[in-house]
Amino acid sequence: MPVNFNNAFGIHDDALLLFERRTQLLSENIANADTPGYKARDIDFDQVLQNMQTRSEVKLKTTNKGHINLQQQAFANDIKFRQVEQSSADGNTVDMQKEKAAFAENTMRYQLSMQILSRKIKGLKTAFRGE
Repeated sequence: MPVNFNNAFGIHDDALLLFERRTQLLSENIANADTPGYKARDIDFDQVLQNMQTRSEVKLKTTNKGHINLQQQAFANDIKFRQVEQSSADGNTVDMQKEKAAFAENTMRYQLSMQILSRKIKGLKTAFRGE
């Protein structure tokens, strides 16, 4: 009986990609906290993950580092400017407390998803060996 890895891994493989992208966005926000006019960006994690699960995108193999990453392009449409209560006088919308809290939460969720995925892989290895 063939193994369907999409079913075996559930949402966790997509979630890891999304956590990685969100980490990049949050890092950019933190790095630009003092940049005049910079607008903080983020993604609606739950909505994007749901979209990833329902999209019927063709996943292509990248054989050259110059190839276009379709997964990254898919995220480009999901990036939104963060709504803020009040921007600074220079137009910057980064709230360092919110960014750091979001970064910490994203890191914890990434680690949890990685642990779950690791356990699923360990279970598959055990099943393949017939133990």
